[in-house]
Amino acid sequence: MINTDVTTKLKINQPAHKVFEAIISPTEIGHYWFSSSSERWGEGKRITLKYEEYGAEGVITVLEMEMDKKIVFVWGEEHGEVTMVTITLEESQSETIITVVESGLNAHDPEIVAKMMGQKEGWVYTLTCLKGYLENGASNLRASLIH
Repeated sequence: MINTDVTTKLKINQPAHKVFEAIISPTEIGHYWFSSSSERWGEGKRITLKYEEYGAEGVITVLEMEMDKKIVFVWGEEHGEVTMVTITLEESQSETIITVVESGLNAHDPEIVAKMMGQKEGWVYTLTCLKGYLENGASNLRASLIH
């Protein structure tokens, strides 16, 4: 059986609390990822995320949150391809290793390799924008990818 999990890791030179807050805060997320988030993320909440630049929006359902350590959500319902995303934060000496694992892609999909590569590219880009924002205040990197 093919492993269809997409895993991405990056080191951010900030404490886990700052990284966690940047993910769940609707005012922070617009600096590096989506243009807007309907509300602060919390366990059990359905959050609408928008990319105004691409004319796109999606809904995530937050399944689990552990302050400064873990966020688990599902998304893709609107496309009929629901996947689960697990974000974990490991802090060590004021730096944080962020790991994103996206699982649930259909191993029998003839486009599985392209989809996995696309998700990996998206997560590398998102985490790089997050790093640039938290470490250097760069908020003009998001929504720069051209498809």
